[in-house]
Amino acid sequence: MGVTITDEDLYAFKGNVSGQVVVITGAANGLGKAAALAFARHGAKLVIGDIDVSGGEQTVARAKELGSDAVFKSCNVMKYEELVQLFEFAVQKFGSVDIVVPNAGIRETGQFLEVRLGKDGLPTPPNLKTQDINLTSVLHTTQLAFYYFKKNKKTDSLKSLVLVGSMASWMGLPIAPIYSAAKHALLGLARSIKMQFEAEGCRIAVVCPWFADTAILPAAFKVIMAGIPMVPVERVAGAVFRAATDKSPETNGAAYTLPDERQVYLIQDTNIDEGVYAMLSDRVKRIRSFVDSIKTCAALTKMFVGSRFFKLVLGAGVGYASYQVAISRGLV
Repeated sequence: MGVTITDEDLYAFKGNVSGQVVVITGAANGLGKAAALAFARHGAKLVIGDIDVSGGEQTVARAKELGSDAVFKSCNVMKYEELVQLFEFAVQKFGSVDIVVPNAGIRETGQFLEVRLGKDGLPTPPNLKTQDINLTSVLHTTQLAFYYFKKNKKTDSLKSLVLVGSMASWMGLPIAPIYSAAKHALLGLARSIKMQFEAEGCRIAVVCPWFADTAILPAAFKVIMAGIPMVPVERVAGAVFRAATDKSPETNGAAYTLPDERQVYLIQDTNIDEGVYAMLSDRVKRIRSFVDSIKTCAALTKMFVGSRFFKLVLGAGVGYASYQVAISRGLV
Protein backbone atom coordinates (compact mmCIF):
# COMPACT_ATOMS: atom_id res chain seq x y z
CA MET A 1 0.00 0.00 0.00
CA GLY A 2 1.31 3.45 -0.92
CA VAL A 3 0.83 6.71 0.95
CA THR A 4 1.66 10.22 -0.24
CA ILE A 5 3.55 12.33 2.29
CA THR A 6 3.38 16.11 1.94
CA ASP A 7 6.44 18.27 2.42
CA GLU A 8 5.03 19.52 5.72
CA ASP A 9 4.45 15.99 7.00
CA LEU A 10 8.06 15.02 6.34
CA TYR A 11 8.79 16.72 9.66
CA ALA A 12 5.70 15.51 11.52
CA PHE A 13 7.85 13.57 14.00
CA LYS A 14 10.52 16.23 14.55
CA GLY A 15 9.99 15.97 18.30
CA ASN A 16 11.49 12.48 18.24
CA VAL A 17 14.92 13.64 17.06
CA SER A 18 15.90 16.13 19.76
CA GLY A 19 19.07 14.91 21.48
CA GLN A 20 19.44 11.90 19.18
CA VAL A 21 22.94 11.13 17.91
CA VAL A 22 23.09 10.94 14.12
CA VAL A 23 26.04 9.31 12.33
CA ILE A 24 26.01 10.26 8.65
CA THR A 25 28.61 9.66 5.95
CA GLY A 26 29.10 11.70 2.81
CA ALA A 27 27.65 14.87 4.35
CA ALA A 28 30.25 17.33 3.07
CA ASN A 29 27.89 18.39 0.30
CA GLY A 30 24.75 17.51 -1.63
CA LEU A 31 22.07 15.29 -0.17
CA GLY A 32 24.16 14.27 2.82
CA LYS A 33 24.73 17.88 3.83
CA ALA A 34 21.06 18.76 3.38
CA ALA A 35 20.00 15.77 5.49
CA ALA A 36 22.55 16.55 8.21
CA LEU A 37 21.33 20.14 8.46
CA ALA A 38 17.71 18.96 8.60
CA PHE A 39 18.58 16.92 11.68
CA ALA A 40 20.57 19.84 13.10
CA ARG A 41 17.61 22.22 12.83
CA HIS A 42 15.58 19.98 15.09
CA GLY A 43 18.09 19.42 17.87
CA ALA A 44 19.98 16.29 16.85
CA LYS A 45 23.66 15.79 17.61
CA LEU A 46 25.73 15.15 14.50
CA VAL A 47 28.75 12.99 13.76
CA ILE A 48 29.79 13.54 10.16
CA GLY A 49 32.24 11.27 8.36
CA ASP A 50 33.66 12.15 4.95
CA ILE A 51 36.91 12.13 2.98
CA ASP A 52 36.26 15.79 2.08
CA VAL A 53 37.65 17.38 5.23
CA SER A 54 37.01 20.98 4.19
CA GLY A 55 33.44 20.29 3.12
CA GLY A 56 32.73 18.22 6.22
CA GLU A 57 33.99 20.93 8.52
CA GLN A 58 31.85 23.50 6.70
CA THR A 59 28.78 21.33 7.27
CA VAL A 60 29.66 21.09 10.97
CA ALA A 61 30.10 24.87 11.18
CA ARG A 62 26.68 25.43 9.62
CA ALA A 63 25.10 22.82 11.91
CA LYS A 64 26.52 24.62 14.93
CA GLU A 65 25.01 27.88 13.67
CA LEU A 66 21.67 26.07 13.74
CA GLY A 67 22.24 25.13 17.38
CA SER A 68 23.41 21.56 16.90
CA ASP A 69 26.28 19.92 18.75
CA ALA A 70 28.15 18.63 15.72
CA VAL A 71 31.56 17.06 15.10
CA PHE A 72 33.49 15.88 12.07
CA LYS A 73 35.85 12.95 11.55
CA SER A 74 37.72 12.13 8.39
CA CYS A 75 36.46 8.76 7.15
CA ASN A 76 37.09 6.71 4.03
CA VAL A 77 34.04 4.44 3.90
CA MET A 78 35.97 1.91 1.81
CA LYS A 79 38.08 1.15 4.87
CA TYR A 80 36.18 -0.88 7.47
CA GLU A 81 38.50 0.14 10.30
CA GLU A 82 37.78 3.81 9.62
CA LEU A 83 34.04 3.14 9.83
CA VAL A 84 34.60 1.45 13.19
CA GLN A 85 36.59 4.47 14.33
CA LEU A 86 33.74 6.76 13.25
CA PHE A 87 31.22 4.85 15.37
CA GLU A 88 33.60 4.71 18.31
CA PHE A 89 34.17 8.45 17.96
CA ALA A 90 30.40 9.00 18.17
CA VAL A 91 30.09 6.90 21.31
CA GLN A 92 33.06 8.57 22.97
CA LYS A 93 31.75 12.04 22.12
CA PHE A 94 28.03 11.60 22.77
CA GLY A 95 27.59 8.25 24.52
CA SER A 96 25.49 6.44 21.92
CA VAL A 97 24.47 6.03 18.28
CA ASP A 98 20.75 6.55 17.60
CA ILE A 99 20.41 7.20 13.85
CA VAL A 100 22.71 6.10 11.03
CA VAL A 101 22.60 7.34 7.43
CA PRO A 102 25.24 5.70 5.17
CA ASN A 103 24.90 8.34 2.48
CA ALA A 104 28.37 8.29 0.90
CA GLY A 105 28.12 7.23 -2.72
CA ILE A 106 29.40 7.83 -6.24
CA ARG A 107 28.07 7.63 -9.79
CA GLU A 108 28.90 4.87 -12.27
CA THR A 109 32.62 4.50 -12.93
CA GLY A 110 34.04 2.62 -15.89
CA GLN A 111 32.23 0.72 -18.64
CA PHE A 112 31.16 -2.60 -17.15
CA LEU A 113 30.56 -4.50 -20.39
CA GLU A 114 33.67 -3.21 -22.14
CA VAL A 115 36.42 -5.75 -21.54
CA ARG A 116 39.97 -4.46 -21.28
CA LEU A 117 42.77 -6.83 -22.17
CA GLY A 118 45.96 -7.19 -20.20
CA LYS A 119 49.49 -7.49 -21.53
CA ASP A 120 48.87 -11.21 -21.96
CA GLY A 121 45.89 -10.52 -24.18
CA LEU A 122 43.41 -11.86 -21.65
CA PRO A 123 40.46 -10.01 -20.03
CA THR A 124 41.14 -7.99 -16.87
CA PRO A 125 38.64 -7.47 -14.02
CA PRO A 126 36.08 -4.66 -14.42
CA ASN A 127 36.14 -1.45 -12.40
CA LEU A 128 33.88 -2.15 -9.40
CA LYS A 129 34.58 1.00 -7.40
CA THR A 130 30.90 1.96 -7.65
CA GLN A 131 29.96 -1.35 -6.03
CA ASP A 132 32.64 -0.96 -3.37
CA ILE A 133 31.34 2.42 -2.23
CA ASN A 134 27.62 2.19 -2.99
CA LEU A 135 27.11 -1.34 -1.70
CA THR A 136 30.03 -2.88 0.19
CA SER A 137 30.62 0.16 2.39
CA VAL A 138 26.89 0.36 3.10
CA LEU A 139 26.85 -3.31 4.12
CA HIS A 140 29.71 -2.60 6.50
CA THR A 141 27.92 0.45 7.91
CA THR A 142 24.70 -1.52 8.30
CA GLN A 143 26.48 -4.24 10.28
CA LEU A 144 28.09 -1.64 12.54
CA ALA A 145 24.85 0.28 12.98
CA PHE A 146 23.09 -2.87 14.20
CA TYR A 147 25.96 -3.63 16.58
CA TYR A 148 25.97 -0.16 18.13
CA PHE A 149 22.18 0.02 18.23
CA LYS A 150 22.10 -3.17 20.31
CA LYS A 151 24.66 -1.68 22.70
CA ASN A 152 22.50 1.42 23.10
CA LYS A 153 20.46 1.20 26.32
CA LYS A 154 18.66 4.54 25.97
CA THR A 155 14.91 4.04 26.25
CA ASP A 156 14.13 6.90 23.85
CA SER A 157 16.66 5.97 21.16
CA LEU A 158 15.19 5.79 17.65
CA LYS A 159 17.74 3.16 16.57
CA SER A 160 16.98 3.99 12.94
CA LEU A 161 19.07 3.06 9.92
CA VAL A 162 18.19 4.95 6.74
CA LEU A 163 19.69 3.58 3.54
CA VAL A 164 20.02 5.95 0.59
CA GLY A 165 18.74 4.07 -2.41
CA SER A 166 17.49 5.46 -5.69
CA MET A 167 14.74 4.96 -8.21
CA ALA A 168 17.48 2.73 -9.64
CA SER A 169 16.54 0.46 -6.72
CA TRP A 170 13.34 -0.25 -8.67
CA MET A 171 14.34 0.16 -12.32
CA GLY A 172 17.62 -0.45 -14.08
CA LEU A 173 19.51 2.48 -15.58
CA PRO A 174 20.89 1.35 -18.96
CA ILE A 175 23.88 3.67 -18.58
CA ALA A 176 24.69 2.56 -15.04
CA PRO A 177 24.49 -1.21 -14.48
CA ILE A 178 26.74 -1.37 -11.41
CA TYR A 179 25.07 1.65 -9.82
CA SER A 180 21.67 0.05 -10.47
CA ALA A 181 22.79 -3.31 -9.09
CA ALA A 182 24.07 -1.67 -5.91
CA LYS A 183 20.88 0.32 -5.39
CA HIS A 184 18.71 -2.74 -6.08
CA ALA A 185 20.72 -4.57 -3.43
CA LEU A 186 19.98 -1.94 -0.77
CA LEU A 187 16.24 -2.44 -1.16
CA GLY A 188 16.69 -6.19 -0.85
CA LEU A 189 18.93 -5.71 2.17
CA ALA A 190 16.34 -3.66 4.03
CA ARG A 191 13.61 -6.18 3.33
CA SER A 192 15.81 -9.09 4.33
CA ILE A 193 16.96 -7.83 7.73
CA LYS A 194 13.95 -5.84 8.90
CA MET A 195 12.73 -8.69 11.13
CA GLN A 196 16.09 -8.95 12.88
CA PHE A 197 16.10 -5.19 13.36
CA GLU A 198 12.57 -5.25 14.73
CA ALA A 199 13.45 -8.05 17.15
CA GLU A 200 16.13 -5.81 18.67
CA GLY A 201 13.96 -2.69 18.81
CA CYS A 202 15.62 -1.19 15.72
CA ARG A 203 14.25 0.12 12.43
CA ILE A 204 15.43 0.23 8.83
CA ALA A 205 14.09 2.07 5.79
CA VAL A 206 15.24 3.09 2.31
CA VAL A 207 14.90 6.48 0.61
CA CYS A 208 14.68 6.14 -3.18
CA PRO A 209 14.90 9.43 -5.08
CA TRP A 210 14.83 10.20 -8.76
CA PHE A 211 17.73 12.34 -9.98
CA ALA A 212 18.48 15.38 -7.84
CA ASP A 213 20.74 18.25 -8.83
CA THR A 214 23.83 17.30 -6.84
CA ALA A 215 27.54 16.90 -7.53
CA ILE A 216 27.08 13.18 -8.22
CA LEU A 217 25.59 14.06 -11.63
CA PRO A 218 28.19 14.81 -14.32
CA ALA A 219 27.78 18.02 -16.32
CA ALA A 220 27.15 16.11 -19.55
CA PHE A 221 24.27 14.22 -17.95
CA LYS A 222 22.73 17.46 -16.68
CA VAL A 223 22.70 18.66 -20.29
CA ILE A 224 20.83 15.49 -21.29
CA MET A 225 18.39 16.10 -18.42
CA ALA A 226 17.67 19.69 -19.52
CA GLY A 227 13.93 20.33 -19.30
CA ILE A 228 13.28 17.14 -17.31
CA PRO A 229 12.27 17.93 -13.71
CA MET A 230 14.59 16.77 -10.96
CA VAL A 231 13.80 16.10 -7.31
CA PRO A 232 14.48 19.03 -4.95
CA VAL A 233 17.41 18.12 -2.70
CA GLU A 234 15.59 19.50 0.35
CA ARG A 235 12.69 17.13 -0.26
CA VAL A 236 15.03 14.15 -0.37
CA ALA A 237 16.57 15.36 2.89
CA GLY A 238 13.08 15.58 4.35
CA ALA A 239 12.39 12.00 3.28
CA VAL A 240 15.54 10.86 5.09
CA PHE A 241 14.38 12.77 8.17
CA ARG A 242 10.90 11.21 8.04
CA ALA A 243 12.32 7.72 7.52
CA ALA A 244 14.49 8.14 10.62
CA THR A 245 11.82 9.60 12.89
CA ASP A 246 8.56 7.79 12.10
CA LYS A 247 8.40 4.92 14.59
CA SER A 248 5.22 3.37 13.16
CA PRO A 249 5.75 -0.43 12.91
CA GLU A 250 4.48 -0.53 9.33
CA THR A 251 7.32 1.74 8.18
CA ASN A 252 9.99 -0.79 9.13
CA GLY A 253 11.48 -2.02 5.86
CA ALA A 254 9.53 0.59 3.90
CA ALA A 255 10.70 2.60 0.90
CA TYR A 256 10.28 6.36 0.75
CA THR A 257 10.21 6.93 -3.00
CA LEU A 258 10.54 10.18 -4.91
CA PRO A 259 9.84 8.99 -8.48
CA ASP A 260 9.68 12.51 -9.94
CA GLU A 261 9.46 16.13 -8.85
CA ARG A 262 6.27 15.48 -6.89
CA GLN A 263 5.83 14.59 -3.22
CA VAL A 264 7.25 11.60 -1.36
CA TYR A 265 5.40 8.33 -1.88
CA LEU A 266 5.75 5.77 0.92
CA ILE A 267 5.63 2.12 -0.11
CA GLN A 268 5.34 -0.31 2.78
CA ASP A 269 7.15 -3.62 2.50
CA THR A 270 4.89 -6.41 1.32
CA ASN A 271 5.19 -10.16 1.68
CA ILE A 272 3.94 -12.94 -0.57
CA ASP A 273 1.61 -14.88 1.70
CA GLU A 274 0.59 -17.76 -0.55
CA GLY A 275 1.80 -21.31 -1.05
CA VAL A 276 5.37 -22.07 -0.06
CA TYR A 277 5.97 -18.41 0.83
CA ALA A 278 3.24 -18.52 3.46
CA MET A 279 4.74 -21.72 4.87
CA LEU A 280 8.21 -20.18 5.02
CA SER A 281 6.90 -16.96 6.58
CA ASP A 282 5.06 -18.92 9.27
CA ARG A 283 8.15 -20.99 10.03
CA VAL A 284 10.35 -17.91 10.32
CA LYS A 285 7.84 -16.30 12.69
CA ARG A 286 7.83 -19.42 14.88
CA ILE A 287 11.61 -19.53 15.00
CA ARG A 288 11.70 -15.85 15.87
CA SER A 289 9.14 -16.38 18.65
CA PHE A 290 11.20 -19.28 20.01
CA VAL A 291 14.39 -17.21 19.96
CA ASP A 292 12.60 -14.32 21.70
CA SER A 293 11.38 -16.72 24.40
CA ILE A 294 14.91 -17.99 24.98
CA LYS A 295 16.18 -14.41 25.27
CA THR A 296 13.45 -13.58 27.78
CA CYS A 297 14.20 -16.67 29.88
CA ALA A 298 17.92 -15.89 29.79
CA ALA A 299 17.29 -12.31 30.89
CA LEU A 300 15.02 -13.41 33.73
CA THR A 301 17.51 -16.06 34.83
CA LYS A 302 20.32 -13.52 34.83
CA MET A 303 18.22 -11.09 36.84
CA PHE A 304 17.12 -13.79 39.29
CA VAL A 305 20.60 -15.27 39.76
CA GLY A 306 22.03 -11.89 40.62
CA SER A 307 19.28 -10.99 43.07
CA ARG A 308 19.46 -11.02 46.88
CA PHE A 309 16.44 -13.33 46.95
CA PHE A 310 18.31 -15.95 44.93
CA LYS A 311 21.26 -15.77 47.29
CA LEU A 312 18.95 -16.25 50.29
CA VAL A 313 17.23 -19.21 48.64
CA LEU A 314 20.58 -20.72 47.67
CA GLY A 315 21.90 -20.25 51.20
CA ALA A 316 18.77 -21.80 52.69
CA GLY A 317 19.03 -24.74 50.28
CA VAL A 318 22.67 -25.38 51.14
CA GLY A 319 21.89 -25.09 54.85
CA TYR A 320 18.99 -27.53 54.61
CA ALA A 321 21.07 -30.05 52.67
CA SER A 322 23.85 -29.81 55.25
CA TYR A 323 21.34 -30.32 58.05
CA GLN A 324 19.98 -33.49 56.39
CA VAL A 325 23.50 -34.87 55.97
CA ALA A 326 24.24 -34.16 59.63
CA ILE A 327 21.07 -36.01 60.71
CA SER A 328 21.90 -39.03 58.56
CA ARG A 329 25.31 -39.26 60.22
CA GLY A 330 23.96 -38.86 63.73
CA LEU A 331 25.66 -35.58 64.26
CA VAL A 332 22.50 -33.86 65.47
